[in-house]
Order: sequence, then C-alpha cells, then structure tokens
Amino acid sequence: MAARMAATLARHPWLVAIDEMHDVVGYAYAGPHRERAGYRWSVDISVYVDPGRHRRGIGRRLYAALLPLLRRLRLVNACAGIALPNAGSEALHRAIGMEELGLYRRVGWKAGRWIGVAWYGMGLMERGEPPDEPLPFSDLGSA
Repeated sequence: MAARMAATLARHPWLVAIDEMHDVVGYAYAGPHRERAGYRWSVDISVYVDPGRHRRGIGRRLYAALLPLLRRLRLVNACAGIALPNAGSEALHRAIGMEELGLYRRVGWKAGRWIGVAWYGMGLMERGEPPDEPLPFSDLGSA
C-alpha cells in the first residue's frame, strides 16, 4: 500500500480519514485514467471506507475534500469504476454528481467470480480548447 501511495502522490492526491483515536477509517485518491498523453486531463477516483464505518458520511467527506484539489490541478474529468453489485458505492457516486456512463460486463475477477464494473463520470470544470496543462499534485503548494 505504501508503494501505491508514493507512486500516486507524485501527480495526484491521496487523502486519509482518521477517527478520534487516529485509526484509519477510509481513504480517497485519484490516479491517471489512462497512460496516453491525450487522457492527462482525466482521472479515476476511488474511495474506501472501513466496512464498520459505512453510512456515516466518511466517503462523501473524503470526496468533498478530493474534488476541489482535482480542480486546482486543472483536471477536467473524473471517472470511477465500481465493482458490482455495490448499491452503496453507486449511490455515493451519484450523490457527488457523477452519472453512469456504461458497464463492462464480467471484466474483473474478484471473490472467486467474474464481476462487472459500472463506470461513472463527471466533469470537474469547463472543457477549454485547448485545456490548460494539468499540474502535478507535488506542485499544488506553489499554484
């Protein structure tokens, strides 16, 4: 997990939620949507909340902190892939303003079976032509 976080933080944010005892209860992060240069304005976002902490607003608060950071980085689009079935995650992503874009059927192997992934997306800002170059997260303090 530490290596994943370090690789992400060079260009994108990774946020961690802790409780009053300083235990990690969730996290949210962004990463490249695709590696090709033409996709550099788009990110995939993800949130994880400890199962014992669901339905307490943690995921929504993490995204409320993450999305403004992505806008400051001049990112234009956010996408999220949701392993199905997951009504709670789908509801969370709709609640933050995402809409369902499509479904990849039986594309992932999880928990001993093939699963589908629902793709959600949202615009983060107006799509300028040409768009401003995105900033790396490591430069955010100087932006």
